[in-house]
Amino acid sequence: MSAARKIGVLSRNPRLYSTQRLVEAAKARGHRVEVIDTLRCYMNMATAKPSIHYRGRPLEEFDAVIPRIGASISFYGAAVVRQFEMMGVYSINESVAITRARDKLRSLQLLARKGIGMPITGFAHSPDDIPDLISMVGGAPLVIKLLEGTQGIGVVLAENSTAAKSVIEAFMGLNVNIMVQEYIKEAEGSDLRCFVLGDRVIAAMKRQGAPGEFRSNLHRGGTAEPVRITSAERRAAVGAARAMGLNVAGVDILRSHHGPLVLEVNSSPGLRGIEAATGMDVAGKIIEFIEREAAPHRTRTRGRG
Repeated sequence: MSAARKIGVLSRNPRLYSTQRLVEAAKARGHRVEVIDTLRCYMNMATAKPSIHYRGRPLEEFDAVIPRIGASISFYGAAVVRQFEMMGVYSINESVAITRARDKLRSLQLLARKGIGMPITGFAHSPDDIPDLISMVGGAPLVIKLLEGTQGIGVVLAENSTAAKSVIEAFMGLNVNIMVQEYIKEAEGSDLRCFVLGDRVIAAMKRQGAPGEFRSNLHRGGTAEPVRITSAERRAAVGAARAMGLNVAGVDILRSHHGPLVLEVNSSPGLRGIEAATGMDVAGKIIEFIEREAAPHRTRTRGRG
């Protein structure tokens, strides 16, 4: 076991399963650990000595932080992580990588540039020719997503072109950005969640949507089971995390007739589902990774874009 470290977990809720597991795993390995409410932090941008204050005191002598940044606080959360980086504290996921992964359009463009397989995807705000947008991604059935949606919210399956046109027009009326994606019928409402740590997939599960539900999110009634992934799926998951510059990532993959297709890369993947499905101590693996990798001023921006 390595020397004791002081680790901060950036989380708004210390009672969340993932936060509790990280705290337990760190303490079990002899480390000091503190849960820090990200939004309660305030920062001094001083050139000579940048600092972060929290509940009336400076946050000092941290060796590493583990960001658990919710989608609703991505902007401020990434700023706090960046400030820790400026102070020389190691962050297991660095701030630029988090913002890349949180921007669905940016992340898909980066995946496409790296040649990583993904569903045919269109992006639009106020298209003049909706039928052309629909045909561009292969026609109906297709999936329409709000760019800012999370956890399956704002995701609609349009069974035919008429329904697709109606949904797109409705979203246009809300003045939002949308993605239009081909529907992978052969996935049959399931996907793979690959948990990437460093340059390895350390755990994987297959999530199956509830009957009649094309979304496989576990909180929407989906089920999960451990799965053995192929070498191609493993390469896709690791390549997707690397394209974002993430050390810790949950990569969602669809199995299609033309190989694995990456749906999304999550920079703060939950631990409950993957640990329950696989029986693996994922939180412990994350702490072990920090023990190996954490060093002052070691956080570096990886990747481009």
